[in-house]
Amino acid sequence: MHNRRSFLKHSGAFALGGLILGNKAVAAFNNKATHAVGLQLFTLFNTIDKDVPGTLKQISGVGYKEIESAFSMKGGYYGLSPKEFASLAKDSGLSWVSHHVGGAPFKMPPGGFRMPGADTTKRIDFSKRPPMKNLKENHQAIIDEVAEGGLKYLVCASIPLGTADEVKQAVVILNTAGEAAKKSGITLCYHNHTHEFETVEGLVPYDVLISQISPDILKFELDLGWATVAGADPVALFKKNPGRFPLWHVKDISADKKQPVEVGTGIVDFKRIFAEADTAGMQHFFVEQDGAPNPIENITTSYKNIMGKILS
Repeated sequence: MHNRRSFLKHSGAFALGGLILGNKAVAAFNNKATHAVGLQLFTLFNTIDKDVPGTLKQISGVGYKEIESAFSMKGGYYGLSPKEFASLAKDSGLSWVSHHVGGAPFKMPPGGFRMPGADTTKRIDFSKRPPMKNLKENHQAIIDEVAEGGLKYLVCASIPLGTADEVKQAVVILNTAGEAAKKSGITLCYHNHTHEFETVEGLVPYDVLISQISPDILKFELDLGWATVAGADPVALFKKNPGRFPLWHVKDISADKKQPVEVGTGIVDFKRIFAEADTAGMQHFFVEQDGAPNPIENITTSYKNIMGKILS
């Protein structure tokens, strides 16, 4: 009797608390309980290839539970097959959820690609890179690989959108790849930077992609940091397109809006954004800090701030 009375007392208090705090606060509480903290491995681009098993163990040791993979200079999936990398991740205490891939070939700038981050004077020399598959030319091969790895999501990391013709071609490429992914039980998402929100020959690429491709075919991984830099409001996007954003990049941005910083140390209002996680349809989120100067130290700070400030 005492246990039943105690249960009713506490459950009643929780219900009353829910009424007082409102649905968004309760949703935020539920998000902390149900969403594991993930990491986009591009954060460790400059270091992970030197010791893939050791790096994954370090990531798990910080507290991260899920990972999203990206391009590696070792080729393949950090020098491994999809099955091998999935097994390594599992042995490290990590769940491999998603993978980034290019949408179509880009023309690399002279001298190499300059990564955002602490040292913007250095460029990545992609002239020595291993072959890179893309959705325009290799979508079925890519889908077969991620299916082999047991992934739920495939993400187009970026696609040429510099002209109206390229925007229209992107719609065709993503439609084709999205339909093929769906047949394999994989959800295709599109990841933004800032240029998707800039007008190109009268078109705003992000608006075109989200309006002209069916939600059944393409969903989105909203990079909260780059969206903020572009002047796009994540909450407004969620409310306009509910359920369309199963993946997020939890990225913070410096006050001058020039580079990513540790989560919780920049200008992004994560509390406000996470309060709308249910509206967005968020299922997984990944910390990302492009060009992190001290990756393990940086992701540790981000993890502590997420648990202590954002989801608390």
